[in-house]
Amino acid sequence: MDVDFVVVGSGTGMLAALAAAEAGMSVLIVEKSRYFGGSTALSGGGFWVPGNALLRAAGVADSPARAREYLTTVTAGETPEERWRTHLEHGPAAVDVLRRRTPLRFQWMTGYADYFPELPGGSAAGRAMEPKPFDVRRLGADRARLRPAALAAPFPMPVTGRTYKWLNLVARHPRGIVTGARLLGLGLGGLAIRREYVAGGGALAAGLFAGVRAAKIPVWFESALKDLVIEDGRVTGVVVTREGQDETVRAARGVLLSAGGFDRNRTLRHEHQSPQLDTDWCLGNPENTGDVIPIAQAAGADLAFMNEAWWFPAVPVPGPVPGPLLAERSLPGQIIVDQRGRRFMNEAVNYMTAGQILIQQQLPVWMVFDQRYRNRYVFAGSVFPRQPLPRAWYDAGLAAKAPTLAELAEQLGLTELPATVERFNTQAAAGRDDDFHRGDSAYDRYYGDPTIGPNPCLGPLDQGPFYAVQVVPGDLGTCGGIRADGFARALRPDGSVIEGLYATGNAAGNAFGRVYPGPGATIGQGLSFGYTAARHAAGKLAA
Repeated sequence: MDVDFVVVGSGTGMLAALAAAEAGMSVLIVEKSRYFGGSTALSGGGFWVPGNALLRAAGVADSPARAREYLTTVTAGETPEERWRTHLEHGPAAVDVLRRRTPLRFQWMTGYADYFPELPGGSAAGRAMEPKPFDVRRLGADRARLRPAALAAPFPMPVTGRTYKWLNLVARHPRGIVTGARLLGLGLGGLAIRREYVAGGGALAAGLFAGVRAAKIPVWFESALKDLVIEDGRVTGVVVTREGQDETVRAARGVLLSAGGFDRNRTLRHEHQSPQLDTDWCLGNPENTGDVIPIAQAAGADLAFMNEAWWFPAVPVPGPVPGPLLAERSLPGQIIVDQRGRRFMNEAVNYMTAGQILIQQQLPVWMVFDQRYRNRYVFAGSVFPRQPLPRAWYDAGLAAKAPTLAELAEQLGLTELPATVERFNTQAAAGRDDDFHRGDSAYDRYYGDPTIGPNPCLGPLDQGPFYAVQVVPGDLGTCGGIRADGFARALRPDGSVIEGLYATGNAAGNAFGRVYPGPGATIGQGLSFGYTAARHAAGKLAA
């Protein structure tokens, strides 16, 4: 088979395929699993692309200069400026393709701040967009190809990022009740008229696939990349194992590797990250085993940021994925402590930074909270207010409970816990965390409890019984991989370009270095660099 452009992976790589087709190229998508969507389908679905037309239409005040100032500050020279500058310069055009070539509609994630909003150029109002709930029955028979969500709501409720915040406060704020009722009505009402609404990454992936089908781009499922075809130092095609046979596909303009990270590859994770890590702690695609990394290396590619991931604190519960801890860490009435019972971090800090702190600790680490906290908030994405923690958590040693803090401390060997809580409670009463500044940032406060003042993130632990639950450095996927330039071209160790080979998404080294600048930055760069790779391969962008 001969085409102009091959895309390996069907997550944000689908946007690259759409951009390539729009530029006049013939395209083939190859996907090793029987599902499309990859980790994109399992994500929150938001994308952080400053300055795009959707943000402007929503009335978001921003400027290119502010966005550049922000990324200059947060990346701190860890990655070449040409990498993140591409995101700012071509990301808005990628979003335009998303608008033109898919049936999706979008909304601003109002108030979801950048992850470092107090830094120069940072935004407390937020720069993230997300798809509105999408009827996946529009896909027809292809509906069965959408990667199933690992964490699903107990009722048919299309929960967006914007509504999650309020659902988590369903026992605390009238808006939580109203939000839940509205989403339940949309879910049940949709089913009544033969519509199935999904939100988040499922909606984004489904909309992208609808665009791919409309553009008549072929997709080979259950087709794993085996090798790259190289002629005179240039990548000119791929060898794919399909239906038990190896097939060679020539790609006149290039090959894009957009097949996710090495989330589930225990050997690579222990080698490059930490021997403490368990691949079951990952919230990403269970088929992300990093297959394309050694293939790219064999073609001469260098690697970057292999010791990093999109870290996400979690409870290592038995099951397909761990229990995510997002809003839980910003809410009053809980702290995270080390093996001696001492606090060591701002619990509410963005999840990537939190994971980078956690992975430096000797595990286990514990989140400690009281009964008032348990009565008020959803926990680990699955345990509702006042609902007991699952018995299986206690049986597995993941959770402990005691009538008093002293007994809980004795049970777990947290010798300094009572003193830690006494100090924390004193600071919580004043509404100021002098030790770690929890609640000072607009990001911290976004997931706080608006009924609590003066600091929505701080409240005492003083109503027994008391609980402790293990916390581990989970992740949304790795973000180290093939070193690429501003055009998403794969690079050799000496900095020279491997002609015809591109890498984007989690298969490439993070364009932002070791930071997560804002909600949806991983999907955002997947979109922007996929667009850039396609346009460059088509000869529409000059190096």
